[in-house]
Amino acid sequence: MAEDFELDLEELRHLQSIAKRPRIVSLISSEIRNLEKLSKAAVSTSTLQTPAPLPTPASATSTPALNYVTLGSFSWDQDNEKVKIYVSLEGVEQEKMDTLFKPTSIDVKFHDVQGKNYRCAIPKLNKEIVPEKCKVVVKPTRVIITLFKASKGNWLDLKFKEDKLKPDLGKERDPMAGIMDLMKNMYEDGDDEMKQTIAKAWSDARSGKTADPLKGYP
Repeated sequence: MAEDFELDLEELRHLQSIAKRPRIVSLISSEIRNLEKLSKAAVSTSTLQTPAPLPTPASATSTPALNYVTLGSFSWDQDNEKVKIYVSLEGVEQEKMDTLFKPTSIDVKFHDVQGKNYRCAIPKLNKEIVPEKCKVVVKPTRVIITLFKASKGNWLDLKFKEDKLKPDLGKERDPMAGIMDLMKNMYEDGDDEMKQTIAKAWSDARSGKTADPLKGYP
């Protein structure tokens, strides 16, 4: 656009130089002034509209997911108020640990231990703990995780386990159904001899030889 104005001005100036009549000279002069204004405006607009170069965005670096070695073997003991878990692991640094304590679970991660990442997690504890009181102490050859019990008492195990042998005898449920569930669990967990004995008891009960499916079971 600005180049077109310059070409027009050049030609008008040439015509102005050869014009003889005053009226023609005046008209050409007026047009030259108008074109000069338009040319300056076009140059200014072109400058304003030139987009500034956008900064090249830094390439987003994605953090790779960390791989952990699961610590499935550890020892533990307890007293009336707390539980201690002993993890045999050398080279652990206190500042390179992530701990997550919840009322019924723990998740402790050890980063960059001799080039590897380790994890000690129990998704469901035997009973509830007090998360804010729990702590981890690093020793030269092991790590001690101390859990404070929400209620004093003895834990039968560190991890929660369903009591499969406990029959569910609800008020609205047939007591016989609870006994049958008990026998089913015993059958699933028993050895071959127990399975044969329970199978015989079921068979006798269905054939009417005995009214009690547990009769004759030692």
